[in-house]
Amino acid sequence: MLELLGALAETPWIYVIVGVSVLLDVFLPVLPSGVLVITAATAAAGSAAGAVGEATQGHAGFADMFALVMCAATASVLGDMVAYRLAWRGGDRFDRAIARSRRLTAAQARLGTALLRGGGPLVVLARFAPAGRSVVSLGAGVMHRRVAEFLPWSALAGLTWAAYSVSLGYFGGQWLGASWLSTAVSVFALFAAGAGAGFLMRRPTEPEAEAQAQAC
Repeated sequence: MLELLGALAETPWIYVIVGVSVLLDVFLPVLPSGVLVITAATAAAGSAAGAVGEATQGHAGFADMFALVMCAATASVLGDMVAYRLAWRGGDRFDRAIARSRRLTAAQARLGTALLRGGGPLVVLARFAPAGRSVVSLGAGVMHRRVAEFLPWSALAGLTWAAYSVSLGYFGGQWLGASWLSTAVSVFALFAAGAGAGFLMRRPTEPEAEAQAQAC
């Protein structure tokens, strides 16, 4: 796949593939969109390294990485808003589906509290956690949160995630070469960030901790 993406890195098709994958993984969290973004960045770094002249190489590398970040970030926000709107319109069905899961119910309650108190960083954190993006986008729609409450944090989350993923692929490709080793190391760093985000999201907030202590 690295060789294929390396060939596509010099064509507009790479942005179409990345954009579609990132947009759809809000509905299908099993899609390896993060892995694809990293692999595309690694392949683009390899292509830039083959450019003639340092100035040309630097310009090509920056332009390719910037375009890849903007493509992934834009697709992320579009996917979030589609999920948000669908959940808003089909709120009762989504609400019943979420109510069947204690974990999703708890996540929905925490999201509502966070957005109400201006704690939008939870949206950014959830973008890195496995399936966190889906829970946040659908939950915001089910709870009929205003677009002004959700959209800015969704944009920040998408841009942060895209910049981090592309940076992993680019610097991995620069330091270790456009190889499976550099891709594997970068993917591991992405999964480590996801595991850390998931752990932080599972931790109870101070009010929740106090309630649990009082219950005990």
